[in-house]
Amino acid sequence: MLIYNAKIDPVVSPVIENGYISVENGRIAAVCEGIPPKISEGDIDCGGMLLMPGFIDSHSHIGFIGDGAGMEGEDVNESSDPVTPHLRAIDGLNFTDGYFKDAVRFGVTCAVTGCGSANPIGGDFIAVKTWGRCADEMLIRQAGIKLALGENPKSCYSDRDEAPMTRMATAALIREALFTAQRYMEQKQSAAEEDGDAPDFDMKSEALIPLLKREIKAHFHCHRADDIMTAVRIAEEFGLDYVLVHCTEGHLIADILGEKGVSANIGPVICDRGKPELARLTVKNAAVLHEHGVKISVCTDHPEVPLDYLTASAAFCVKAGLPRKEAIKAITVNAAEITGISDRTGSISVGLDADLVLLDGDPLDIMTNVVMTFIEGKCVYKKEHIL
Repeated sequence: MLIYNAKIDPVVSPVIENGYISVENGRIAAVCEGIPPKISEGDIDCGGMLLMPGFIDSHSHIGFIGDGAGMEGEDVNESSDPVTPHLRAIDGLNFTDGYFKDAVRFGVTCAVTGCGSANPIGGDFIAVKTWGRCADEMLIRQAGIKLALGENPKSCYSDRDEAPMTRMATAALIREALFTAQRYMEQKQSAAEEDGDAPDFDMKSEALIPLLKREIKAHFHCHRADDIMTAVRIAEEFGLDYVLVHCTEGHLIADILGEKGVSANIGPVICDRGKPELARLTVKNAAVLHEHGVKISVCTDHPEVPLDYLTASAAFCVKAGLPRKEAIKAITVNAAEITGISDRTGSISVGLDADLVLLDGDPLDIMTNVVMTFIEGKCVYKKEHIL
């Protein structure tokens, strides 16, 4: 299939004013300038409109907090135990949730989603396509393990007179679980090398081994500057690959974070200061962090801000000083790289999945419409009256 007569913005390379993309078996087979030598039935004429990689929401809870479903639709926090790294997000994802239809209508082809932040260690986070017949088809891969610092774990467990009741206890529980998993991993390795007895099976430690091996990232929920630095401290103690999620007060310590080469998923951007941790929330945060060398993506934290407003969130960051190109990268290639899925999506490059969005204007203009959305080369949304 060819998608032709398009202004193509691959994001990772210069814009092609008029070109076409060849799609084979759901992947991008070629990106070319000019008019295709042969056009067949089923090829798609873009009418000169803008073709971009599908947008990526780098942190959300889509599929875990349901569309108008109330408590019945909430599977986001397993608050019976503060340490639950063995929970698998795919087992909680409601792939029929109505918000997935909203996602493709607004050009979001991938979302990183999972548990909430009630637990110091909550479970895994997954990257999923926003269209598919079931969660197993939508899954790209496990993206990381969710860890949470600050107000949320405190407020969840202090009401029950259980740990953690302080920030110190939250950090201690995370360290304890990581130390336990580290020792468990070493015992397993020693037993295998010396043909000895393996330790008793520990499902929580098993879940943390990929984190300790840097095969997946630690996704640290952190708003306040002190919590951000606790995340950095723990990650450095255990040699973790990690990303700072929200990073609301990152602008206060941007120089430190830049020197450490961290990555951050910034958001929600369009929201109120609804709790004490958000007191220093500013829309300038993304720009300040970028200026100091922090790689950023922009997220909605859906449903805190509906996933529909991902591009609007990026636009507000531009208004506050983030370079426009960086804002586009923050919802495409940067989001993919931070999530660890840039080998599948995030740009228009040969070999990647054909996850694409066709727009009738500037993606950061609120009046722009998504005309078509493609996931793995399949058109999953079409705005009929525009075509």
